[in-house]
Amino acid sequence: MHRISDEQRRIRLAGRHLLTPATRTGSPVAVADALVALHATDAATVFLSVCARLRTPDVAAVEKALYEDVSLVRLLSMRNTLFVVPEALAPRIEATNARAVAAKERRTLLKHLAEDGQGLDERWLEATEQATLAALTARGTATGSELSAAVPALRTKITVFPGKKYEAVQGVTTRVIRIMAAEGRIRRDRPRGSWTSSQFRWTASEPRPAPATAEAQAELALHWLRSYGPASEADLKWWTGWGLSQVRKALAAVGAEEVRLDDGSTAWVAPGDTGPEPAPEPWAALLPALDPSAMGWADRGFHLPAEHRAALFDHSGNIGPTVWWDGRIVGGWAQRADGEPVWRLLSDTGRDAVSAIEQEASRLAGWVGEARITPRFRTPLERELTA
Repeated sequence: MHRISDEQRRIRLAGRHLLTPATRTGSPVAVADALVALHATDAATVFLSVCARLRTPDVAAVEKALYEDVSLVRLLSMRNTLFVVPEALAPRIEATNARAVAAKERRTLLKHLAEDGQGLDERWLEATEQATLAALTARGTATGSELSAAVPALRTKITVFPGKKYEAVQGVTTRVIRIMAAEGRIRRDRPRGSWTSSQFRWTASEPRPAPATAEAQAELALHWLRSYGPASEADLKWWTGWGLSQVRKALAAVGAEEVRLDDGSTAWVAPGDTGPEPAPEPWAALLPALDPSAMGWADRGFHLPAEHRAALFDHSGNIGPTVWWDGRIVGGWAQRADGEPVWRLLSDTGRDAVSAIEQEASRLAGWVGEARITPRFRTPLERELTA
């Protein structure tokens, strides 16, 4: 069995995640393809993750890919989380995850409607969706509040969890729109504000034909291994949200090869992907909260020292903005109210690292400009740096 050291894992990460100056690209789609999927719960993360890997950071190029070419698409998918993925990969992710998410969202809303007792049922929901789609098609784009004003049924309020101590009265607009988006009948268009805003307009779209689930899972697993391997079954299970049997079937279907890691555990790589790679020049990066390179594995011990976790994660396990040096997370960063990026090292890295990190901070400040970034999930170190 081949052995792949932690050092080789960090070398692979540097090149395959486009983190070194030599591997950066000029295309937002190429970045997304290299990372498989970009976390999009926080809208700013998409731009920060992409621009950190572009030779020349360009907000307009990312916006063009998202809203004009639609070569990058937002999908509610893995772990019921919002991601941005290349359009070419979207049908596979819909088959492996998004369709199941959409079905679950629909079942949940129908259950709430039945429990509410107003007589609202599947026919009512279908009519509401048709009216919403008609209103959106007539307008071209609309916000959720604009759709609610145009479609009376969307203003309906229901009682969820009646009789429970957490009983609540909620509107149905967000739930209906969420289902329609998960099913691919509508999609997020440009936000109401700047690129940091998560208040999106909506526009009509056509659902994509999706391949068979097992075939799509195998293809997605192979794509992921080429970027994130070596990785364990637990890593792939965590990243995809699949069951363990699905993970094992997908790995077997693509002929994944088993390798041994430094800690003695076994992991998997894409077929033939066992050879060593040359080490790049030492590199620095400032990556955003929820960046794929920090969130790509269940076990991140090969690049994240255990003693840094308390400062860099929130109570739900979301990682904040991170400072990287030569394949390891060595600190965190934040943006102050005046726009200045500030950072703190949690590891002793030496003078060369400090100089390289300063250059990356200057590069970040240059393209972010007047935009102000506050991560949706605040972490202890990020809060301290902005205090």
